[in-house]
Amino acid sequence: MGKPASRSESGRREAIVVAALDVILEHGTHQTTHRLIAERAGVPLGSLTYYFDGLTRIIEEAFELLSGRMAALYRDKVQAVSTREGAIDAVVDLICGGNYAAPRDITGLFEMYAFGNHNAKVWNLCRDWLATSRESLSLHFQESTTLALDALIEGWPMHQAWEARAADPQLVRTVVSAIVDRLEPPEPGRP
Repeated sequence: MGKPASRSESGRREAIVVAALDVILEHGTHQTTHRLIAERAGVPLGSLTYYFDGLTRIIEEAFELLSGRMAALYRDKVQAVSTREGAIDAVVDLICGGNYAAPRDITGLFEMYAFGNHNAKVWNLCRDWLATSRESLSLHFQESTTLALDALIEGWPMHQAWEARAADPQLVRTVVSAIVDRLEPPEPGRP
C-alpha cells in the first residue's frame, strides 16, 4: 500500500492545467511548451510527464477548463432571468459585460477553435460548447432565435477583440431586440 498523496501532490495536476491555460493565453498554443508550463505552475519539469501523457493532453485539459468556466458563466447569466426582457438583458451583458467575454477569454476561444481544427478531442469540446450555449438560450427563446443570438454572442466579442474597442451597448441592445422581436413577436399583453 502506497503512501497517501500529499495536499501538494493532489493539487499539482490541477495547477499544471491552470498554468497551461495561462501559458496558452499569453503565448499561444503554438508556443506552449512543457518548460513554460512547469515554470508557471512552479513544479519540476518531470511532473508534467508524470501526470500527463504528452503536451497535447495538457493542452486538451486546459481547453476543457476554459470551456467549462465559460459555459458556467454563460449558463448562469441566462438562467438567472425569468422574463423576455431579462433574457435580452442577459444576452446584451454576455456581449458587452466584462465578466463573460473578457479579452483574455476571447483569446482563449480563438486558441481553442484553432487547435480544435486539428484535434478531435478539442473539436468535440467546441461542439459541446455550442450545444451548452444554445441549450441555455433555449430556456427563453425558440430554436431559430437561439441560433441567431448564439452566433451574435460568439461573433460580436471576437470583433471587439480584433478592433480593440468595446461594443456600443445601446447598439447591441437594438440588434438583439430586433432579432428577438422579428423571430418571436411579443404576444399582446405579455411583457
